[in-house]
Amino acid sequence: MTLRIIGKASSINVRKVLWACEELDLACERSDDGPERAHNPNGLVPVIVDGDFVLWESNTILRYLAGRQGASALLPSEPRARAEVEKWIDWQATEFNSAWRYAFMALVRKNPAFDDARQIEASLRDWTRMLGILNARLTETKAYVAGPSFTLADIPIGLSVNRWFLTPMQRPSFPAVDAYYECLSERPAFMKHGRNGID
Repeated sequence: MTLRIIGKASSINVRKVLWACEELDLACERSDDGPERAHNPNGLVPVIVDGDFVLWESNTILRYLAGRQGASALLPSEPRARAEVEKWIDWQATEFNSAWRYAFMALVRKNPAFDDARQIEASLRDWTRMLGILNARLTETKAYVAGPSFTLADIPIGLSVNRWFLTPMQRPSFPAVDAYYECLSERPAFMKHGRNGID
């Protein structure tokens, strides 16, 4: 049975799942909405339907799909290597996303609820600080977030980096992040579901 993904393809969290499916060579079909969305008490997407199993929360879905496919290169089974990947996945969800959310909603989405100039500036400062952390990490690994190889952590972080480059603002130079973005751009799945002009 084909995996079903519920949620609009323009959603950054849906794009995580679509990118992961592409990396895993996993057949899937996507629809904007479906009755299974009601399984998520938050009413958010993505929601996946895998036979009789319904799952929500994008980063959990990434982990599930990697485990389902036995993709130990993306999500290692060895505890320390796995923890390194999971640490950066969780950092993206808690620290990185929280930093850019207000500025992104104001500058890109033009949401009138996000019009406080001081909060925009604070968000931009926090966002820049997070990019500094990421730049330092990528300078250390000289490749990907969790180490020398592409892993599941690069999917959520790569999409957040895409938003950094698409948001109209002044950006300081982060050479390792620039190189990382170009390295990710060599992956067809990222070009299809990440660096595809959708913010």
